[in-house]
Amino acid sequence: MFAVVRTGGKQYRVAAGDKIVVEKLDGEAGASITLADVLLAGEGSELKSVEGLTVSAEIIAQAKADKVIIFKKKRRHNYRRKNGHRQQHTILKITAIGAQEKKAKAKKADAAPATAEAEAPAAQA
Repeated sequence: MFAVVRTGGKQYRVAAGDKIVVEKLDGEAGASITLADVLLAGEGSELKSVEGLTVSAEIIAQAKADKVIIFKKKRRHNYRRKNGHRQQHTILKITAIGAQEKKAKAKKADAAPATAEAEAPAAQA
């Protein structure tokens, strides 16, 4: 199965086990993250619904790209400027493409009746 995800203003076609280099994301090496902005998903030539679909990934490393040299010159004006830049990026390994887990909503729903039951005996006493 493959998916097209958007992160850092760019789009990437990914499958389970792929390694991709994206714009810098927060997190330490070894942490797992979820890419929720899935634009397209499918298997082979068939497309599937992306409703609630997420892509799980593991951060392999935080790294820097190669240095880019910016050199400005105006001839016969004694004007030269040299500057450099190294873009920071994150290397990700895609672990799974699957549905979004809804455990957080279930915990909130379970917590609400528990507080109502706790208040009822207090009101009777």
